[in-house]
Amino acid sequence: MPAKKPILVDLKFDPATVAKALETAFADRGSINLADPASKGLDLRHVDYALLWKPDADLFERAPNLKVIFSGGAGVDSMMSIAGLPDIPMVRFVDRSLTTRMSEWIVMQCLMHLRDVRGHMRNQRQHVWAPQHGPEAADVTIGVMGLGVLGCDAAAKLKVMGFNVIGWSRSRKEIGGLETFDAGELDAFLARTDILVGLLPLTPETAGIYNTSLFSRLRGNGALGKPVFINAGRGKSQVQADIAAAIETGILGGASLDVFAVEPLPADDPLWDLDNVIITPHDSAVSEEKALMRHVEEQIARFERGEPLQHLVDRSRGY
Repeated sequence: MPAKKPILVDLKFDPATVAKALETAFADRGSINLADPASKGLDLRHVDYALLWKPDADLFERAPNLKVIFSGGAGVDSMMSIAGLPDIPMVRFVDRSLTTRMSEWIVMQCLMHLRDVRGHMRNQRQHVWAPQHGPEAADVTIGVMGLGVLGCDAAAKLKVMGFNVIGWSRSRKEIGGLETFDAGELDAFLARTDILVGLLPLTPETAGIYNTSLFSRLRGNGALGKPVFINAGRGKSQVQADIAAAIETGILGGASLDVFAVEPLPADDPLWDLDNVIITPHDSAVSEEKALMRHVEEQIARFERGEPLQHLVDRSRGY
């Protein structure tokens, strides 16, 4: 029986962390890590599988016989725009830890806005004793845009915290215990929403979807007084100037942002200085390298047993 072919790895993560994870990953076949100088110039025509995140521009020319591409992240929008992307199966990274960490971040942000944590912190710095008497979770409706694995998990955990939760996706989804809306019902969905959680994939239809027009259709007279926008999906789905303007004019009462059109967020971006905006550096749910590689091993094993791959990207939808 011929030896198994190595996995091609081109991950623009921390090189030392990737190298460390590869020491124990893919033990039955080994790997070719393109971050390793020793891999420079290697013949890659024999490689069947590639684990990629923002790969080198010439990779698909060097590795023309790939059978499956594995994305290093939950999103694949950066991959879809690569010139020469072959028409072969592409698999997204779906992992319990990544999903849990995303839901942790979303629940935390919703609770911070519910309990006005920023206001408490201002008062603490100024030595002001000012008890607040805001609403409870049951008074607030959270609208989750994007009902994939991440959105469904976040919705379930927000419900556990007592929030009223509704969900929106382009095509209707039937999800037990969750009222859902589809593309034709966007206005009705927004009109009920006090806290909007963005978890949409980036596609031509969702680019710039979070804008002034959308924010103005959120519920403006709910328990929080003004609606809140939370985005952990894709930076290019939001119009950042519109977020700043909506905060400054009172259309939005606050925002929590983990993703941005340009990262790192430029030091002169006005979002940094808005008091009721919480910024985190795209770390709400970071791919853990060892879990990522276990995921790839499991999917390759399925593929080689003749079983269907899981979490396949639908090219027509872009995710």
